[in-house]
Amino acid sequence: MKRDLYFSKPIINAAGSLGFAPDPRNGISLGMFGAFVTNPISLRRRLPTSEPALIEFPGGFLLHTGLPNPGLSAVLKKYGPRWDHAGLPIIVHLMADRPEETMRMVRMLEGIENVMAVELGFAPLLANDIILLTLEMCVGELPLIFSLPVEQVLSLGPKLIQEGAAAISISNPRGILTNNQDELIAGRLYGQSLFPRSLDIVHSAAMLDLPIIGAGGVWTEKNAADMLSAGAMAVEIDASLWVPKDADTQNVSPGLVTPDKI
Repeated sequence: MKRDLYFSKPIINAAGSLGFAPDPRNGISLGMFGAFVTNPISLRRRLPTSEPALIEFPGGFLLHTGLPNPGLSAVLKKYGPRWDHAGLPIIVHLMADRPEETMRMVRMLEGIENVMAVELGFAPLLANDIILLTLEMCVGELPLIFSLPVEQVLSLGPKLIQEGAAAISISNPRGILTNNQDELIAGRLYGQSLFPRSLDIVHSAAMLDLPIIGAGGVWTEKNAADMLSAGAMAVEIDASLWVPKDADTQNVSPGLVTPDKI
């Protein structure tokens, strides 16, 4: 029996922002969330990049970690019991670059208590046909949220919803900057400067009646409220969770956040 995607509260954390399971020791009030989104998880263990990087630019920063994780089986063994007693629903974010492996992971999650949905993230420039095939192979008991770059939200999103996806979320854009050694570093972009573009996508998606989860540059309560007013069914918060409440948010220089130990 397919479950419905429903948020008791419209604020959730974004994948990669708070680890693999809720942890009250990190100082984040979990009562503000309608669900907890895990760090990205692959089928097999994935090591961190040999050269992690955080590079600032006006209005944000680029982060490159390699998306390290211990693999789904290890995550289930270590964190599954914590998911069961989390006190809020769990959305498992899967790295969905290979349809067959993604289907295997989704099926592994279908019997896990308190998993409310799966969010699927994809490699850059992955072809639409591969993403649609992933939906066809993975649709089942758990609601599927497709995390897409802004370039694909409006073009591919309607087809995904028509074919059985539960919602579309906005993935962080990618970019390239040079480090202190003038080497080109690719990574995900975070920060307040992303918000106007993200809000525009949410508004356009809502005009198409797409169930959209807003994300990207959400830094204040007003940002989140604006996304909800524009038509988002929920809002994902990422890097602003790493910033102390009394910090100067106009000049944020966060430390490189390291995921749970592999």
